[in-house]
Amino acid sequence: MTVPYKQEEHKLTMIPGPIEFSDEVLYAMSTPSQAHTSPEFVATFQSVLKSLRQLFQSTDASAQLYVLSGSGTLGWDVAAANLVEKGDKVLVSLTGFFSDSFADCLRVYDVDVDVVTAPIGDVVPLDQIEAQLNKEKYTAITITHVDTSTSVVSDVALICAVVKKVSPETLIIVDGVCSIGVEDLKFDDWGVDFALTASQKALCVPAGLCVFFASGRALEKALSREKDSTFFGSLKRWTPIMKAYESGYGAYFATPAVQTITALKVSLDDILEETLQKRLAKQAKASTKFKSEMAQLGLRILPVNDTVAAHGLTAVYFPENVNGAELLAKLAAKGFTVAGGIHKALVGKYFRVGHMGRSVYAGHVDLVSKAIQETVKELRQ
Repeated sequence: MTVPYKQEEHKLTMIPGPIEFSDEVLYAMSTPSQAHTSPEFVATFQSVLKSLRQLFQSTDASAQLYVLSGSGTLGWDVAAANLVEKGDKVLVSLTGFFSDSFADCLRVYDVDVDVVTAPIGDVVPLDQIEAQLNKEKYTAITITHVDTSTSVVSDVALICAVVKKVSPETLIIVDGVCSIGVEDLKFDDWGVDFALTASQKALCVPAGLCVFFASGRALEKALSREKDSTFFGSLKRWTPIMKAYESGYGAYFATPAVQTITALKVSLDDILEETLQKRLAKQAKASTKFKSEMAQLGLRILPVNDTVAAHGLTAVYFPENVNGAELLAKLAAKGFTVAGGIHKALVGKYFRVGHMGRSVYAGHVDLVSKAIQETVKELRQ
């Protein structure tokens, strides 16, 4: 699709979200005002919800998609407020800063949280998860598919299989903020109950949308609660709204982000035209190439091996005898914004480069790799 808009030259945002966006997506953000119940927007929203089912790889009619105004963090609150209650026990698989923050969110709702913690740069051993599930009865388990702080990817399929074997009544909640659209997630086949993501990462749309999917089992629990613990995030309130839009009818509880949802339609159409599997493969190939180039430069990545290394970003240790702040500043001067490390135990010791969506397709990841190689060589002299 050709649009009458071309974004101006700018410093490339090579962080793991928000990512760079296409001209087509940004042009869609300039859509003139529409009523959120107009036939035009209803058709747009219906298309978005149906396309998202393909992205989550689900055909289960009892499951429901939701698109709310907010960041991915809102998804934590929605899960905590709807799927568990005060005093319930939840097991958190902790692989970094964001899975730790999810645990903090759950505690706000007076949930009894147990944590199984991975070594830095690794995933939680399956036998450790299995042992904890055998030891205690849990209402839910949370899995951060990709923890953006460490660029570690957990094997959701294997964890789901363990949960189904040991504690089938436990709800499986997946934080897919930095995975959905770049890592494989089979909602139905793996038996996921709740998965959340956000627009500004592999969905390739500006920040502002929290997207999540709830299974029929999760909805049964959420809709049967005696008392809500949230107003805006209530699935009792949002479920009929989303069902209406997906069926082609306008409905109202709170005003949706019309322009951002319109942009999401453009992005999803682009993703699915290529096919999801081809897109996943292309992003994985770009990730492997980038990591190989860092290794050739003598740099170590934070994940302990390739199996647990995510495809949408790479966390890289700063080179020895190189000032990390100076490296980031020189990259910025060359036109690239990359992210510093945020893991509490490793602050100032590593940086993170995002490579998903447009950054792969427009060749930005190759440009930033070249800039890193040049800059490291300059600083080593």
